[in-house]
Amino acid sequence: MRNYTIQYLFNGEPRTHHIELKQSELAVHDAAMHLLQLHFGDGENSLIMPTADSTADEILEQANLVGITEIEVQVGVEG
Repeated sequence: MRNYTIQYLFNGEPRTHHIELKQSELAVHDAAMHLLQLHFGDGENSLIMPTADSTADEILEQANLVGITEIEVQVGVEG
């Protein structure tokens, strides 16, 4: 398992999210998808979520439209 720290702005306010995943890398668009699920993943907001076949650019664009911007991924130590 690998720990990741995602730093980003949510509606202009700095936020940090920690996540542990089996994958060896976490691309920015994958981090954006995690953040979209974190903030908008409930049933009422499911229309905001990108589709499974969305491109990386489409995911980042959707995140930007709902106020998730300046996403940075930092890799922690393996656990």
